[in-house]
Amino acid sequence: MDYVDGFVVAVPTSNKETYRQHAAEAAPLFKEFGAIRMVECWEDDVPDGKLTDFRRAVQAKPDEVVVFSWIEYPSKEIRDAANQRMKADPRMKAMADTMPFDGKRMIFGGFAPILDV
Repeated sequence: MDYVDGFVVAVPTSNKETYRQHAAEAAPLFKEFGAIRMVECWEDDVPDGKLTDFRRAVQAKPDEVVVFSWIEYPSKEIRDAANQRMKADPRMKAMADTMPFDGKRMIFGGFAPILDV
């Protein structure tokens, strides 16, 4: 694992299958652009924190769950090139118009792993 894009988003509980299908349709595109792995995780045990937590980070509503996901790339350079290709790809633009969640509340970032055991 050489570089990771991480994401946290709030998804309406009723959109679980729609979200899963959306992610399954996106996965081949991410791989085409250079990703080596994409993982999507549906909230199962996400506690409320005293100061902050996943739910607050994405302003999750009572009828929403938290989805935590990551995409692995061979390098930051390949990830950066993939992001540029995604911005220009009409398939990705079309998918952005049908996201089964509020993308404005998504948190994301790129990470360089420091331990992988």
